[in-house]
Amino acid sequence: MIDPRLLRTDPEAVRESQRRRGSSVEVVDELLAADAARRSAIAAFEELRAEQKSLGKEVARADGERKQQLLDRTRELAAEVKQRQADSEAASARFDALLAGVGNIVADGVPEGGEDDYVVLESVGTPRDFAAEGFEPRDHLELGELLGAIDIERGSKVSGSRFYFLTGVGAQLELALINLAMNKALEWGFTPILPPALVKPAAMEGTGFLGQAADDVYHLERDDLYLVGTAEVPLAAYHSEEILDPETLPRRYAGYSPSFRREAGSYGKDTRGIFRVHWFDKVEMFVHTDPADADAEHRRLLGYEKEFIELLELPYQTLELAGGDLGLSAARKFDCYAWLPSQDRYREITSTSNCTDFQARRLGIRGRFADGIAPVATLNGTLVAVPRVIIALLENHQQADGSVRVPAALRPYLGGRDLLTPVR
Repeated sequence: MIDPRLLRTDPEAVRESQRRRGSSVEVVDELLAADAARRSAIAAFEELRAEQKSLGKEVARADGERKQQLLDRTRELAAEVKQRQADSEAASARFDALLAGVGNIVADGVPEGGEDDYVVLESVGTPRDFAAEGFEPRDHLELGELLGAIDIERGSKVSGSRFYFLTGVGAQLELALINLAMNKALEWGFTPILPPALVKPAAMEGTGFLGQAADDVYHLERDDLYLVGTAEVPLAAYHSEEILDPETLPRRYAGYSPSFRREAGSYGKDTRGIFRVHWFDKVEMFVHTDPADADAEHRRLLGYEKEFIELLELPYQTLELAGGDLGLSAARKFDCYAWLPSQDRYREITSTSNCTDFQARRLGIRGRFADGIAPVATLNGTLVAVPRVIIALLENHQQADGSVRVPAALRPYLGGRDLLTPVR
């Protein structure tokens, strides 16, 4: 959540951030009123509670008629204090609920606009000219079927639409990508983690996934646990309610886990193949750091993503997203889009977000800094989302006969193979 002090000292900054997100600006006035009501209710409760404590001491010293008067007042106060406490708790709950719906403060320099108003920062690599090579490129599903790598039909039979099996070299490709990603993360100084894929509501709420993204989350009602849509959730909550020594920052983690998403609102979009699915595996980078270092750490994560994509020899673009396309927790976000020949366009395969102290404040993750104890900053970045990277690999490195060239960086993880060949 945002710092409530910012709301009180500079409400215009919060209004401007809400405007840039395309979110409610009026909520700022509602919050200010709710904050005033909350503080007033707390003051009234504390005043009566102090009187109650004072009377208790007087009763112990009094006798006779005076003692009876004090006891009568004590009984009256007990009911009043209970009511004031209820008023205070209700006012605080309203304020907290309103504050939880306010997104992180959009960083300076983030583009204006919505989903289509991103800025392309760079284009790296040149898409192949398949026409010059004399053949029409197949899409990833056709290639996956030729290679015996992807089975959509049985995925749908067993689990329903937007599920799949990776088989044969498809399964080997996933393991190769995961191993390459984890080895690179180790090389960059990350600690590898295999986090739980089920988390308590506090972890999901703390990372901002029960607000605008709630419809996309799977909830196990009987256990009151959530299936994570990204390892960002358990990695963020890993240090919840802890105070970290600044000498140990930044703490960089690389988590490998399954990710589960309802894909609510995506009916009819990307229905062919494995681009938009309900389950996939992913390696996620996550950082807890000093807020003063968050911007530099964000650029570092983007650099790691780009380096990994270049190891896979994929043409790609780096984008900065507009304020209206940021998730609740992000103050700034960069995406990397790989070229997909079958779609004749670039599509998202990684993203990295600077969440400043927004998630840490909600999760109670603080640092013992020189000027006192304060929330740390958190950042996340996708290193590899397996299905989308497999799509990009198959389509960009395909050959006319349906075989697929293996990038040099992946060959050690595929037994030295430099070519995947059709099995049918």
